[in-house]
Amino acid sequence: MSTCAPASFVPHAEALARAERGLRELAAARRDRCYPAFHIASDGGWINDPNGLSYFGGRWHVFYQLHPFGPQWGTMHWGHVSSADLVTWRREPVALAPSLEVERAGVYSGSAVVGDYGRLRLFYTAHRWRNGRDEADGNQEVQCAACSTDGTRFEKLGVVVDNPDDLRDFRDPKVLRRDGRWYMVVGRRSPDGHGEVVLYASDDLDRWSWAGVLYRHPDPRVYMIECPDLFCLRAPDGDERWVLFLSAMRSQAPADGADGASKGEKGDEGAAAHDHVDTSGYLVGTWQPGEPFRPEGPACPLDRGGSLYAPQTMEAPDGRRLVVGWMRPDGALDVQDDNWCGQLSVPRELTLGDDGALRSAPARELAALRGPVRELGPLALGAEEALTLTDDARTAEVALSAPLGDSTSAALALEAHVAEDGSCARVVVSPALRRVTLVRRSADGTDAVCGVAPLPPDAGEVTLRVLVDRDSVEVFVDGGREAISAYSLPVNGPRAVCLVAESDAAEVRTLAICELRSIGLDGRA
Repeated sequence: MSTCAPASFVPHAEALARAERGLRELAAARRDRCYPAFHIASDGGWINDPNGLSYFGGRWHVFYQLHPFGPQWGTMHWGHVSSADLVTWRREPVALAPSLEVERAGVYSGSAVVGDYGRLRLFYTAHRWRNGRDEADGNQEVQCAACSTDGTRFEKLGVVVDNPDDLRDFRDPKVLRRDGRWYMVVGRRSPDGHGEVVLYASDDLDRWSWAGVLYRHPDPRVYMIECPDLFCLRAPDGDERWVLFLSAMRSQAPADGADGASKGEKGDEGAAAHDHVDTSGYLVGTWQPGEPFRPEGPACPLDRGGSLYAPQTMEAPDGRRLVVGWMRPDGALDVQDDNWCGQLSVPRELTLGDDGALRSAPARELAALRGPVRELGPLALGAEEALTLTDDARTAEVALSAPLGDSTSAALALEAHVAEDGSCARVVVSPALRRVTLVRRSADGTDAVCGVAPLPPDAGEVTLRVLVDRDSVEVFVDGGREAISAYSLPVNGPRAVCLVAESDAAEVRTLAICELRSIGLDGRA
C-alpha cells in the first residue's frame, strides 16, 4: 500500500505548540514528593506506552504516549527524551500531536527505524472514534509514518497501512528488518473478535503489502493483542530463537460475549496491579518470513509484578537487545493532584538462559548512576531482628545474596520506603515456599501482594538486585531470571531501608547498598 496524505484539521506545528504550552503549565505546578529520580517520566501530564525506541544520530531515543493537558489518560501525543549514554537524559520537544483527520482522537503507539537514506522513520497508529466522541461505537485505526533528519522534528507522511476490513482495534506497528526486507507486526481484533498479530512486508518502508497472520492467541477470552514486538536472540547453544512480545487484552465475560475496553481505558489507576485483566508476556519460538510464528512453549511473563505493560525493544549498536516497559499506575500511586502520572521502567538487557527463558537485568550502563557503595555483609540476624541499612533513602540499589537452606529456614525481608507509620515495600524471600514476593504494606499493617517470583526447587542460594526510586521498586532475582516491579505508597518524611529476619534467625552472605543519582529529568522543564 502506498503512502497518502490525509486532510489536516489543524497545522501540526500549531498542535505541537499547544502541547508544549500544556506541559509547561503542568510542570510549573508539579509536586515532586515522589517524582522519580532515575525513571523516565514526563515533566507533567500522563504517560503510558514506550514508543519508537531507537539509536539515531549518536543518541538513544525514547518516545512515549503522552497526554500533555492533565495527569489522566487523554488524547495521545508522542513525548520524547534522548540520551548520549543511556544514563543521563534530556527532554526533547513533543514529537507528534494529532493534526490529521485520521488521527483526530490521538496518535497511538508505534516504533522507529533508521531507513536506507539515514532518516529516522516513525510508524504509529492514527486513532479516531467512529461516532466522533468516544468508544461507544468503536474506533477506526490505521498505521501512519513520519520521518526526521535530526531526530527531533518530524514530517508526517500519512497512511502507510490502511484498515481494509474496517476493524475495531488495529494498532501499534513494530517494524523490523530481516534478510534485507522490512516487516511490520501489528496487533488487531480479528474479524471474528479474536486477538491476533498480523504481518506486513515492504522493500522501501513506503509501500506495504499483507503478509499474513503471524500469531493468533489460543485463549478465546483474548479479544485484542496490543504492542506486539518480534525480535531475534541467540541462545546459549548458538542457535537463533525468535521472541514475540504480547500485551493481551482479556475479557472477563464468557468468550462468546467478549468485548472489553479499548486502549483508551488502560489507565485505570484505581485497580490493583495484580488485578489487571490485561497482561504482558512473551513467547520463544521459530519464525521464517512467509510463515507464522511457531512458539516452543507457553507464554511467560516478562515481569511478575503486573505493573509492567506494553514493553518494547530496540537493538543497541553493539548488538544487545534492550527493553523498556510502561509501569502502569495503580492504587498505590496517588499522584493525580501532583500534575503528573506514570513512568517507564529502567532499560533492561534481554538474553536467553540455558532453559530457553528470557533473562532481563538492568542495562549495564546504569552502573554509572551508583554513588559510594557500602559493603555490609556477610551478617547474621536473630529471630525477628531488624537491621536499618539507611535511615532515609529516596533512591537506593541493594544487592544481596542469601542461602535458601531447607524447608524450615526463616523468611528474610528487605524493606524499602519504610515510613514512620510502618508502611513500606517488602521484598520477601521465603525458602520454605521457594519464592520471592513483593508486598506493599500499608500503615494499618495490611499487605497487598504485588507479584510472586518462583525460585528453582534445587537452588541453594538466591541473589537479589533491588532498585528503589522515590515511587517504585524493581526487583531482579538471580541475575534477571525473574523480575518484579511495582509502585510503592507515597508518604511524607524519611524513608528507611531495613533488613528483617522473620520468625527465626537468618543469614546473609553478601550485602551492599548505594544511592542512585538522578538521570536528569526530575528538574522542571
